Amino acid sequence: MRTMTLPVPVAGLRLTFLPFSASPSFNPHLLSRSRRRSTLIMASASSQTLQGVAAAGDRSTAEFNFLQLIQSHQEKAARLPPLQEIRTLLANTLRGTLSTFSHKYEGYPSASMVDFACDRDGSPILAVSSLAFHTKDLLGDPRCSLLVTKDPADRTDLVITLHGDAVSVSEEDKEAVRTAYLAKHPNAFWVDFGDFQFVRIKPKVVRYVSGVATALLGSGEFSEEEYSAAVVDEIYQFSKPIANHMNKDHEEDTKLIVKHSTSIPVDSAEMLEVDSLGFYVKVGYQGSTHKLRIPFPRRAENRKYVSAAQESMFYFTSNFRASAVACALQFDCSFLSSQGC
Repeated sequence: MRTMTLPVPVAGLRLTFLPFSASPSFNPHLLSRSRRRSTLIMASASSQTLQGVAAAGDRSTAEFNFLQLIQSHQEKAARLPPLQEIRTLLANTLRGTLSTFSHKYEGYPSASMVDFACDRDGSPILAVSSLAFHTKDLLGDPRCSLLVTKDPADRTDLVITLHGDAVSVSEEDKEAVRTAYLAKHPNAFWVDFGDFQFVRIKPKVVRYVSGVATALLGSGEFSEEEYSAAVVDEIYQFSKPIANHMNKDHEEDTKLIVKHSTSIPVDSAEMLEVDSLGFYVKVGYQGSTHKLRIPFPRRAENRKYVSAAQESMFYFTSNFRASAVACALQFDCSFLSSQGC
């Protein structure tokens, strides 16, 4: 056996290399087959990896196209102007977070959950007890704010902060204010207890933010005059019964309407709320959930049109399905009558 010795820094150490031909177990044909097998395995693995990458790429492309389609549709979808949406939400909300300047812990802000109703000018009305900390705070400093969120579970949804001064309701206004408050809180029998009184928050400025972390980010503020002059959307008050009925009995019809409007074959559709220009719906699509705005072709002027729209949607989606959904959303009473609705 031939050996090869190389000089190394460590004294007395020799390295011996055995050529392949000197190894009794060496078989070049076996090595060749082994190499071919390794090459085939690597090629197969590479092919699977490339297929996986391609599939992932296809999914990414499909998701990107889906999101682009949503964004394009949502940017054009008709919505209430921000000021009207703010005025409408406050008029139809029952509870918010009241922030005051703490009387007990001077200089520190304090927060309380409170029920409220709005008067005709949009000023929030509170029924407060003299025993409550926030009542004592307001007696010491009437400056306060009321925070209202459209959907506390959705951080992208509308958030409103109304800044103003809390003032006691006069005796001559008390009965009208009481009536307005009980219309929103019919079980609030305690408002007639001796330690309760009504206070009104006179707005100074109203701020809002919506669409946080989305392409539809919006924010701004409005003066007392702008806010008071805004008109409440008359259809929004019927949101709950309309949405409940559609979700209970007509989910498939809602899915068809969404598909017609967006060209997206959604897996599920839950109507959330309705106003005169359209409705919001939570849809499921390939394992993900999205909130979409579906516009009406034209404004619904009153409850009569909403009822006609409901009947037309039920009629058309059950008889002519998606091809007639556009007609079903027209809110044209004469057209609906001619169709037997």
